[in-house]
Amino acid sequence: MDVDAATQTMIDNLPAKTGRGLDEWFAVVDASGFDKHGQILSHLKSEYGVSHGFANLIAARSLARGQATTAGDLVEAQYAGRKAALRPLYDRLISEVGGFGDDVEIAPKKTSVSLRRSKQFALIEAASATRLQIGLNLRGTEPTRRLRAAGGMCTHRVDVGSADEIDAELVRWLREAYEVA
Repeated sequence: MDVDAATQTMIDNLPAKTGRGLDEWFAVVDASGFDKHGQILSHLKSEYGVSHGFANLIAARSLARGQATTAGDLVEAQYAGRKAALRPLYDRLISEVGGFGDDVEIAPKKTSVSLRRSKQFALIEAASATRLQIGLNLRGTEPTRRLRAAGGMCTHRVDVGSADEIDAELVRWLREAYEVA
């Protein structure tokens, strides 16, 4: 489990502060039958006098058990089931971007994969069962029919539904975004 130092300190302090370790709290949560964060939080606070911070930690960790937690697990979950046919497209994009330099960071999240250098330069999402959506940070670049304007974390987006669409033009846009990141 990859946790930051503050969270690990809270986990380490659970027995001293609450009388139980994390695994023991998991057993309490399992016995309660509650499966929503708010329900677990309220139960731990009202029935066991657990402080809000520790109850929140216990509830979040309890619900996260069995969910994808590693980068590989997150990517596998994104390309499971109906979206499995998109995995080769994702793999090809990662291969292309990996050739840009040793400083490319591939950071999977629950529903997308962020591509970063010193900051995010692109985002890959399995938007549907038939297409990937590639978000690009290309400030100052005029949109085209294919390179559409977007809002939010990325300035532009490109839809990819086949290997043919991972062409020199798309790779050039990815490289341009990488170079300014």
